[in-house]
Amino acid sequence: MIDQIRADFAIIRERDPAARGPLEILLCYPGFQAISLHRLSHRLWRSRLPLKLPARLLSQLGRGLTGVEIHPGATIGRGVFIDHGMGVVIGETSEIGDRCLLYQGVTLGGTGKDHGKRHPTLAKNVVVGAGAKVLGAITVGANTRIGAGSVVVRNVEQNCTVVGVPGRVIHQSGVRINPLAHSALPDAEANVIRNLMERIDQLENQVGELQTCLREVAAGRPIREVCGGKSQNLKDREILEFLGE
Repeated sequence: MIDQIRADFAIIRERDPAARGPLEILLCYPGFQAISLHRLSHRLWRSRLPLKLPARLLSQLGRGLTGVEIHPGATIGRGVFIDHGMGVVIGETSEIGDRCLLYQGVTLGGTGKDHGKRHPTLAKNVVVGAGAKVLGAITVGANTRIGAGSVVVRNVEQNCTVVGVPGRVIHQSGVRINPLAHSALPDAEANVIRNLMERIDQLENQVGELQTCLREVAAGRPIREVCGGKSQNLKDREILEFLGE
């Protein structure tokens, strides 16, 4: 338990420049307080004694004090940091790996009413941006970043960036990225819209050239050159990858 608290202190001081000391973290960081209470409620939940109700009551106490709702059945690794914390919801069968970072408003939720595993699994060093929703019994690979406001409903490989609704994967394997650099998230929607606009411009130019060719033929004049345009295969592929199946 002490080692887990030390790891929690270390990750907060590493990832939050506003953290000035252990006493401030202990008294003023609701994410730290929520995780500490969860570790106690989780032990009660896993006990062989009939202590599930006290575990739920302790988790409800933590919810009221911190604004962070963590079901006592959830499994949380070492060095997990919930920054600010208000509005975070972590479901019963969620699993969070070591050194994960969750911002305010994050939901690790379930889908359907089936029993068993129904909440997400986050591998090590996953960053989930503010307001993002990760739903269902899916797995998010290590070192993955989920952009703020994204909704993830499919498995995600490691070393990826996920943005959008529904969340779409943009691979960045092998590139080390600062987990706090939210401005570095790629704008997939803008790239696709830009490609579509370029495609429309090209098609309009081709239509204009064809109209000119038809007028030349109607006037009985020879066509001096063949109308055509550059291939769009690569950009079409990017658009299809964004749209998904």
